[in-house]
Amino acid sequence: MGKAYDNYVRSYCLDPEKDKEFFALMEDLYFSDEVQGLKIYPQHSTINRLDHITSVTYTSYCWAKKRGLDVRATVRGAILHDLFYYDWHDKAMWHRPHGYKHPRFALTNARELNKEITPKEENIILRHMFPLTVIPPKYKEGWVVSLCDKYCATQELLIADRERFRRRFEDAKKRMEGTDDGR
Repeated sequence: MGKAYDNYVRSYCLDPEKDKEFFALMEDLYFSDEVQGLKIYPQHSTINRLDHITSVTYTSYCWAKKRGLDVRATVRGAILHDLFYYDWHDKAMWHRPHGYKHPRFALTNARELNKEITPKEENIILRHMFPLTVIPPKYKEGWVVSLCDKYCATQELLIADRERFRRRFEDAKKRMEGTDDGR
């Protein structure tokens, strides 16, 4: 299909032992109760929020690494970009309009979880919804996360809503899981 799709599928086959370089960049955040707890929240159809942020983080990692960007900031901003603790599908008005408000909720939660968050990581979290939110990312790493977020969300919706895409994804995942190093 292509490298971006391969990276997306690979994000569902990650292993902390085999993917040490990736996990080392954010294991303190990823394995926290706050981030692991996101698996109870739906994100896009049948995909939970933890799976979503993992796929965004891994695809962003691959893209940033290939382009010589600040991989650490990219990964740490990506893993925290949707750190909010509610189901955005519910009709409660306090978080409406969700698309505009949740980056600030995520940033507040990220600051509580990570006292050493950098300005670049803050900008990644706050600007990941561009162009819905009108101010664009300040850094290339923010653009990477914003684009990967949209790419992964599109894949998630296609996989959830179209049998043809779901079969293709499951087949690709089985092939990746069947190799020795997951690649």
